Amino acid sequence: MPNAASLPLFVRIRQHGRRRAIVDKDGTHSYDALLRDASRVAASLLEDGRRMDLDEERVAFLITPSYCWVSVLWGIWLAGGIAVPLPLGAPAAELEYLLDDTQAEAIIFDEANETIVRSLAATRSLRAHGCANLLTHTETVLPAITPERRAMILYTSGTTSRPKGVVTTHANITAQVATLVAAWEWSADDRILLCLPLHHVHGIINIVSCAMWSGAICEMLPRFDAKTVWERIASGELTLFMAVPTIYLKLIAEWETSPRERQRILSKGAAKLRLMVSGSAALPVGTLKRWKEITGHTLLERYGMTEMGMALSNSYRGQRIPGSVGTPLPGVEVRLVDERG
Repeated sequence: MPNAASLPLFVRIRQHGRRRAIVDKDGTHSYDALLRDASRVAASLLEDGRRMDLDEERVAFLITPSYCWVSVLWGIWLAGGIAVPLPLGAPAAELEYLLDDTQAEAIIFDEANETIVRSLAATRSLRAHGCANLLTHTETVLPAITPERRAMILYTSGTTSRPKGVVTTHANITAQVATLVAAWEWSADDRILLCLPLHHVHGIINIVSCAMWSGAICEMLPRFDAKTVWERIASGELTLFMAVPTIYLKLIAEWETSPRERQRILSKGAAKLRLMVSGSAALPVGTLKRWKEITGHTLLERYGMTEMGMALSNSYRGQRIPGSVGTPLPGVEVRLVDERG
């Protein structure tokens, strides 16, 4: 049986070789480096558990969006584990609930989150690892993994009750990514800015995974900052931008309080992008119209859920209807039902 590196995502990534993959506060990192360090993370996790295969062990991690974050996610997958990305800045009680609910056996942290993670690990007898330490290990033989193996647990927003864990398989991730890459015409020439948290589908699948599948560049900010995001949009280097309605509102506010000359520069830079997407919440029509006035872009709205991934999208090349989330993506079937089913 093929090992984990033969999963479709990793097959694609190996083809990108020395191309630039991630840009973060520490510099620029290639696809080759990402795969190498993900394999080191996998080797460390396997040795720590004295196992040849994590066999769907839950491994949680609390890491700032970065090269390290991606290395850890992939390392967990390569070792045969189920990744549980935790929300940055969440109260300790929420993190405790997520760790208990997933029955995590190990947790990984970066320097910024070491204190809270070590405290959580000590009260639950979890194996705790610093990301930097995991990257020093030598590579090892990877376990055999099928696409049907469970890969990740993401939590719903908890709007009606406590957040619920949703299990995603490698096959499901592959299907989601391949569909979005085709629908939005991703290519290796793309460059996208990540300013979203990495514990939901929007950031993990729509941005990071689609970029990596395509051989594109993903710039990763540790957190959203309106001035910084506008600077990157205005640079002319980005081709894609994806965010939630709240972020677009904050960017509009930042633009409106800027001097007239800066407004001109920001708008000119934004017009060079090929696609801007809004999702994860309803986009007010007024926000869509104002954004078009500022940037010339009609935001592409789409619809998805943690439970199913992306399902609907407006057309990349066709008409985008304000207030509409579009039609089913390729491979997606929908059905209208009344209250009685």
